[in-house]
Order: sequence, then C-alpha cells, then structure tokens
Amino acid sequence: MNLQNITAQANSLIIQVGEFILHERENFTQDKVNDKGLNQLVSYVDIEAEKQLVEGLKHIFPDAGFVTEENTVAQVKTEYQWIIDPLDGTTNFIHNLPIFSISVALAKGNEILVGVVYELGKKDLFTAWQNGGAWCNGNPIKVSDCITLSKSLLATGFPYTNFEQTESYLNVLKQLMKSSHGLRRMGSAAVDLAYVACGKFEGFFEYGLSPWDVAAGCLLVQEAGGIIYDFKGGANYLYGNTIISGNLPIAKALLEEIQKEF
Repeated sequence: MNLQNITAQANSLIIQVGEFILHERENFTQDKVNDKGLNQLVSYVDIEAEKQLVEGLKHIFPDAGFVTEENTVAQVKTEYQWIIDPLDGTTNFIHNLPIFSISVALAKGNEILVGVVYELGKKDLFTAWQNGGAWCNGNPIKVSDCITLSKSLLATGFPYTNFEQTESYLNVLKQLMKSSHGLRRMGSAAVDLAYVACGKFEGFFEYGLSPWDVAAGCLLVQEAGGIIYDFKGGANYLYGNTIISGNLPIAKALLEEIQKEF
C-alpha cells in the first residue's frame, strides 16, 4: 500500500470539496440549518460535502468502509475505514467565523494510516501518512519545542452536549488559566490538533469527542513528533471520547492536571 500516493489523491479530492464549502458559505443563511440534537447543528453543506468525499474516497481505496459524522453512507465495520468529518466547526461556519475544516483519515482498526485536515479559512492543508512525517502546504511541520507549561499556549473545547463533568472541567480550566500563557477555544478539534502539530499550540485537550473529530489530527501530531493520550493516560483516544495532545513534557503536564479532576 502506497500511503503517500493515497494521501496525495485524498488531498486533491479534499481541496475540491473545500471549494464547494467555501462557495456555499458566500450565500449561506441560518434558515438552512437543522438540529440533530442539543447544540448539534447540520446543514445541507455538511451533508453534500460528505457525499462528495465518500464518492471520491471509494475510488481512491475501494476496499475501505466508512465512519462518517452525517451517516450518508452505511457504517459497515471493515478492516480499513475512512473516518470523515466533512465540516468540523459547523457552528463557526454557520456564524461565518473563519475556522472550520475538513477532516479525513484512513485507519486500520485503531491504527491511523493517513490523516488530512484542510483548514478552510486560510486554505492550510495539513497532511500526514504513517512514517512519512507531517506537512502543511507541502512544508514539514513539527510540534513546539517548548517544554514548560507556564510558557505554553493551550487549546481546548467546551462541552456542548454532555454537561455531567462540567464542574471537573471548569476546575481544570481554572488551574490551567493560572499556569499557562492562556487557553483558546477554536471550535474545531481537527484544527486544534493540526495547530498542535505545527507548534502554534503547545497542547490540546477535550472530552466528548467522536472519532471523526480527532482521527486525522492525531496522526498529524504523532508524525510531527508529539504524543496523544486519553484522560486515563492510555491510547483509547480514537473511540474513547477524551484526548490530550502535545509534545511529551506538555502532554504529561496536562495529563497530571486533568487526572486530578477526572
């Protein structure tokens, strides 16, 4: 399997779908939005973008199944699977905030082989394939070399459906506000992970996530020299709903703080 070639083909498809999303954004209005559930917004743009991605990825690697956010294709368990978020940051998109992305990964079980995050606001294309390094617009990227939490800029996401652990989460935020350069909430976990991979953020953590939110970004971080944990310090971050990422010292420091509450 030529993972570099698969990545290159996926890149071309994702850029094409990205142009569709940006074109639709020009005349998009909030009356075109539907609710899937509490604070879970979706529009025809998400659905149509996913259909385009699924159709194109079928031709790139026909043997793979699909795990997708909008369920436009049968979710069949196969050895290889494309994990797709057609529009990560839908709420930003709806409100015309310029941070939203396409996230596509190819996985074999829990092993991520290819990861692409296309941040559409700046048209930054982040790509990685297993043992091939991490890249942004064709240039190599790596995680930050800052190893001190007090000098770190961190990213996170706020709970929007599961509020059972809000108090614990707020306690973590309170402590990290005091012990870092600050916290940012971008609204797209895929972008957060891409920004960790290229050193803009020293670390990122969040709970309540789905595999399509994190799959591609996890590989970006790992191939850029970083590490990924779940909140227990294990490796169940793809399907386990919790994630911590960064370079090794920062990720360990975040894990230590989070485990005081979770």
